[in-house]
This record gives sequence, C-alpha cells and structure tokens, in this order.
Amino acid sequence: MAQTNNQDGGSYTVVVFRGSTAKPLRFSFSKKLLRTLLICAGIVVAADLLVVSHYVVRTGEVWELASFRSEAMSAREQTAAFTAAIDDLKKRIGAMNEVNQRLRVMLGIEVPKSGDMVNGRGGEEVPLSGDGAMPPLNGSNGLVSSTGSPKEGTDGTSQHSAVGIDPSKNHLEAVTAVKEGLEWLSKATTAQERILNELSEAAEQRSSRWASTPSIWPVKGWVTSGFGPRVSPFTEKPAWHDGLDIGAAPNTPVRAPAQGRITSIGYDPKLGNMVRVDHGFGVETLYGHLAKALVKEGQRVERGDVIALVGSSGLSTGPHLHYMVKLNGQALDPTKYILE
Repeated sequence: MAQTNNQDGGSYTVVVFRGSTAKPLRFSFSKKLLRTLLICAGIVVAADLLVVSHYVVRTGEVWELASFRSEAMSAREQTAAFTAAIDDLKKRIGAMNEVNQRLRVMLGIEVPKSGDMVNGRGGEEVPLSGDGAMPPLNGSNGLVSSTGSPKEGTDGTSQHSAVGIDPSKNHLEAVTAVKEGLEWLSKATTAQERILNELSEAAEQRSSRWASTPSIWPVKGWVTSGFGPRVSPFTEKPAWHDGLDIGAAPNTPVRAPAQGRITSIGYDPKLGNMVRVDHGFGVETLYGHLAKALVKEGQRVERGDVIALVGSSGLSTGPHLHYMVKLNGQALDPTKYILE
C-alpha cells in the first residue's frame, strides 16, 4: 500500500506498507524536487510533441516535393513533346514554303531578280595555285565551315531544329525555347497565309483566263485555207486571209472554243451569217458562212456549247466555217489557240 502524507510544508513522504509484520518503507520528496521533475517531464513531453509535429510537417513536405517532382517530370515530358511538335510543324511549313514558291513562279506572280538574264554570273572566286591545281576547300572560303556550324536557310533560320532541347538545359530554358518556337510559328503561318491568299487570287484569275482562252477546234473538219497570205479563190490574186477556213459538211455543229458572251449575230455580204463571241481579257472570236445561229445576243456560253451550224452563206465556194481569233482587235493565227 502506498500513501502520501505531508509531514512538513517543504516535502512529501510516501509510505509503502508491506504487511502487518514488515516495516513500512518511507520515501520523502521535497516540493522543489517534485516541481523540478514535473517541469522536466513537461519539457520532455513538449519536446516529443515538437519532434512529432516537425516529423509530420517534414513528411508532408516530402510528399509535396515528390508531387512537385512528378509534375516537373510531366512538364518536361510535355515540353519535349511540344518541342518535337514545333519542329515537325517547322519542317512542314518549310516544305509548304517551297511548294508555294514554285506555285508563285508557275502562276507568274514571282518577281524576277534584276540583272543580266542571259549572262548572269556570280559566286566567290578562289585564286588558282601556280601549277593550276584546284585549291583545297577549307573554312576560309566559305565552302566548308571550320566550326562545323550548320548552314542557314534563306529565311535566316538554321537548317536544323532551332528549338531542340539539350539535355543540359534546365526546364526554364526549355520553356523559353518553346515560346520562341511558337512565336516563329505564328510569324511563319501569317506569312504562309498571305502567300496562300495571293496564290488563291492568282489561281482564280488564271483559272478564269484559261476558261476564257480558246483552246479547241470549233468544228470537226479539215483546213481548206490557213491564216495569212494566199491566192484569192475569187480574184486569183495574192490576198491576206485573216482567219482559218475549216471545211465540214453542211449543218455540222459549231462549238464555242471557250467560255464567253455572244456580242452580235448578223449577216455580212462577205462572211454571210456570222456570230461574234467576246471571251474577255481582250480575246474575241468570229464565226462566218454559217447556215444559222443557235444562240442569242447577250447569251453566256461555255467551252463546247453548240452556237451555230456550218453553212455556205455569203462569199463562199462551199460549206465551211470561217474562224477568226482577235486579241485586242488584232487578228491572230487561230491555230495558236487550238490545243487539241
């Protein structure tokens, strides 16, 4: 049995009874000692609490750091993917630019460089050695770079990827490289859009012009008299023939060689029944000696539409079509406008 009693005001006594015959055990503690022990116990408990709380905080920070590391790795992987995508887009834009340049030349909207178009010469010259042998190629003459640096393209950009990630670069540099690549893509796409708009307008104009340019035989037959000087079948004297006579059976269909608008239908003492078609762009065609016209003035026609029938009206020796092509009022050889 344990008992605590206060014998005096300055200490505590603990008595332990061990039985009826055994002498009890007495333990005395001063108040100061007990207070000191309690304080030490409180400090130990407080220290333990601090250690535990610090451990909990540190454990949370470790988990948070692990999460940050995982996010950083994911961000690096995404940055690398973005970089690869930008590189691929840059290659595609480069290929598109080459195609666009070729189309600009084909459509005639590429401005040629000034200079001698026949005897153009250039290039860097390297003096020959005394024995006339070819000098060695080195970096000094610009043929081979002494530093091995990549050659730059015509647009000032390096031929290799400008935004490739070096493993030694940190994430911030990679992000900066991606931003620069995106800015380059933005400028490049704007330039390509402008070029495509120019190509679209040029192609539309060329398409309209091609559709309006005579290119087929207006009638199936045989040439009885070509364009240019000839002996007149009526006077038997030299004369100038301003068209193409195509022999054919009567009432053979006459077809428009290109799209256009019927500007006049009438009768001429020499050409007989005639039809005139305006194709635009200064091109005009005329059809004479017709049996009859099958169109009306102001009517729009397309290439291949039947506009008349072959006849022998007017000053004619037999059924045929007198076919004329004029450019800005000047008669030209119609065979130059027949592609098939």
